[in-house]
Amino acid sequence: MTQLARLSRLRWPWLILSISAFGLVGFALYLQHGLGLEPCVKCIYQRVAVLTIGVAGLIPLINPERPVLRSAGYLLWLIGAGWGLIIAHEHYSLQYSANAFFMVCDTFPNFPSYLPLHEWLPGLFGAPGLCGDIDWQFLGWSMPAWMRVIFSLYLVIGLVVLVSSLWVYRRV
Repeated sequence: MTQLARLSRLRWPWLILSISAFGLVGFALYLQHGLGLEPCVKCIYQRVAVLTIGVAGLIPLINPERPVLRSAGYLLWLIGAGWGLIIAHEHYSLQYSANAFFMVCDTFPNFPSYLPLHEWLPGLFGAPGLCGDIDWQFLGWSMPAWMRVIFSLYLVIGLVVLVSSLWVYRRV
């Protein structure tokens, strides 16, 4: 536990968190622009959740010894992973529903009116695809199925690191 807590005070684990998240976004952009797969609204929300995790890793990079920066990183990490897992599960349920006729998703992302990311950066946040379409599979699993695994891993790892840090802090 103490070794895991010590890792959170170093820069390189936070950098790995950011690189892994931004790498996933890069892969999504390759699928979108390189292979022509069109993301749906739920895909875009999952993309925002992954970007949140990436930003969460950047905040403690400033100075990982400062508890306030680590706390902000943990908070964003867990929010991004939890929200992403919920969206990925909804997306998965929509794709594999027995009665998909009643399971619909929005036509446009529901970003705040003061921050219409889908209009400002349509190449990154535009959602021309349909949520029920399964255009890509790897080892028999669709994108939402893999994203459930990825977000679950992010969430479990984030919780383990946070609990180990709190455990060590409590004992000191």
